[in-house]
Amino acid sequence: MALQFDALQEVYGAVKRPVYGKKGMVCTSQPLAAQAGLDILKKGGNAVDAAIATAAALTVLEPTSNGIGGDCFALVWTGGKLHGLNASGPSPKALTREEVLKRGYQTMPFTGWVPVTVPGLPAGWAGLSERFGRLSLEEVVEPAANYAEEGYPVSPVISLLWQEAYHLYKKEGIGPEFQEWFKVFAPEGRAPRAGELWRSPYHGGTLREIARTKGQAFYKGSLASAIHQFSLDTGGLIRKEDLEAYQPEWVEPISVNYRGYDVWEIPPNGHGIVALMALNILKGMEFTERDNAETIHRQLEAMKLAFADGKRYIADPRSMKVNTEQLLNEAFAAERRRLITGEARDPAPGKPEGAGTVYLCTADSQGNMVSYIQSNYRGFGSGLVVPGTGIALHNRGTNFYMDPASENCVGPEKKPYHTIIPGFLTKDGQAVGPFGVMGAFMQPQGHVQVVMNTVDFHLNPQQALDGFRWQWTEGRTILVEPGFPQELVTALAAKGHDIHYAPHNRNFGRGQIIWRDEQGIFCGGSEYRTDGCVAAW
Repeated sequence: MALQFDALQEVYGAVKRPVYGKKGMVCTSQPLAAQAGLDILKKGGNAVDAAIATAAALTVLEPTSNGIGGDCFALVWTGGKLHGLNASGPSPKALTREEVLKRGYQTMPFTGWVPVTVPGLPAGWAGLSERFGRLSLEEVVEPAANYAEEGYPVSPVISLLWQEAYHLYKKEGIGPEFQEWFKVFAPEGRAPRAGELWRSPYHGGTLREIARTKGQAFYKGSLASAIHQFSLDTGGLIRKEDLEAYQPEWVEPISVNYRGYDVWEIPPNGHGIVALMALNILKGMEFTERDNAETIHRQLEAMKLAFADGKRYIADPRSMKVNTEQLLNEAFAAERRRLITGEARDPAPGKPEGAGTVYLCTADSQGNMVSYIQSNYRGFGSGLVVPGTGIALHNRGTNFYMDPASENCVGPEKKPYHTIIPGFLTKDGQAVGPFGVMGAFMQPQGHVQVVMNTVDFHLNPQQALDGFRWQWTEGRTILVEPGFPQELVTALAAKGHDIHYAPHNRNFGRGQIIWRDEQGIFCGGSEYRTDGCVAAW
C-alpha cells in the first residue's frame, strides 16, 4: 500500500494537521472518548478492545448522537482478513403496518414507541469482545461507567446539539413516557452548557451490568425486564420475547475496486452499498481537479443515481428482490453512467439484472484495525429513556416505508433500511485503513467524497476530511456548506442544480480516518466539524 499525499500542503482552509503514531491510534468525535480507547491500548488491549471502550464512552460523552439503546456495525481487520458485524435489530412482533395506521400515523414518526426497534448495540459489543477482544468486557467498559458516575464537562458542539434536542422534546415529548428523558438529560430543566458537568449514575450501573453478563442482562435479564415493563406501562410494542430472540450477525463485507483500491462496506440492510454504486459509476470517468464544477457535477449525478437505486431496493435482505451482486454489477454501473450528461437530472431507480450517529476507528501495533459506528438515529433517538437505567431507545424504525408494495414496508420482525455505515480501504489484499463519515443520508455521500479526496486527489486524512462538502437532498436540490466557493455554486447552477447554502456545517457529516503505511506508521485525521480528536501512541 502506498498512498501519495503531502502532509504539509495547505488546502481548503484546513484547521488541523494529520496526526502520526506507531503503537496505536484512536479517532473519534469526542476527545475524552478517544483517550479512553487509547488508555485501553496502553493497558494491553487490542484495537477491538479500544473500539468497544471508545464506543461505550461515547454513549456517555456524546449522548446527543448515540446510546445503549441503539444499533452498531463494525468492520474488523485482523489476521489479514476483513470481518463484518451487523448488530442492527429487527422490529417487534407487534409492529405492523395496520398498527401504525391505527395509531394515527400515515408515515413513520420520529418519536415515541412506534419507531423503536430491538437495540443491537449491547450484543454487538459482546460479540466483538468474545470473538476478537483481548481484555474482559468489564475492564473495557469501566472507563465509560466511571465517566457516567463521576460526571464530565460537556464539550462545545455536543452542548449545542443537546440544546437543540431539548427544545425538540419540549415540543414533541408531551406524554408521560417522555418524562424520564428530562430527568436524565435535563436535570436542571435545560440542556447542560459547554464545560458544565453532567453525570448519569444509572447509566454507569447499566454499563457494568451489560459488561458483567456479556450483554445477556439487556436481552434476557434485569434490563430486558425493565424495557418490557416500561413498554407495557406506556403503550409500547416491544416485549421481552423480542429482546430474547435477538442475535447480532457476522456478515461478509462487500466491495468495489476503485482505481486499484478496494472500498469495503457492510451489505444491506445498511446503505453502504449506495457509496459503492456511486464509486462504481465514477470509476469509469477521469478526474484531475477537485475544485472543478464538472467534477462535482459528475459526483452529484452519480450519487443521485446510486441513492435512487438504494432507496428503491435496500431493505432487510430477507425481503430484497434484488441482491448486492446485481446492484454492483459492472454492466449495471455502465448503464447508469451513460445517463450522466452535462445537465442535472431528476434521479430515478434503474432496473438491475438477475442516516444521530457516532463513528470511530482504531488501530494497534499488531496489525488489527477497526471501523466502527453506532447510533440512536435522530439525536437521542425516540425520546424514550427506560426508567432507572439511562437507556435511551433509538428510533431506527423511522426508516421503514408505509407503502405496502415496498420491500422496506414496515412489518413485524424486519430490519429497516439502515443509514449507519463503517468503511474500510484495502489495496492488493493489504489493509490501508478504516474510515467513516457519520450523519444519516449524508454518510454514503461523505464516503464517496473522502475516498475520492484520498485516491483521486491525493489528500492526507485530515485534508480529505476538511475539504468542503456538498449534500444531495432530493430532486435537483443540493446543499453546500458555508465557505463553498461561490464560483462553483454559479457554475453548478448553470448545469441545472438547485444549490443552497446551509446555515451551518453540522449536517455535512463528522468523519474519522486512519491510514497505515508499509512501515506500520499510522496517519490519522478527525473532523473539525465536531469536537473530534486523534489520540495516538
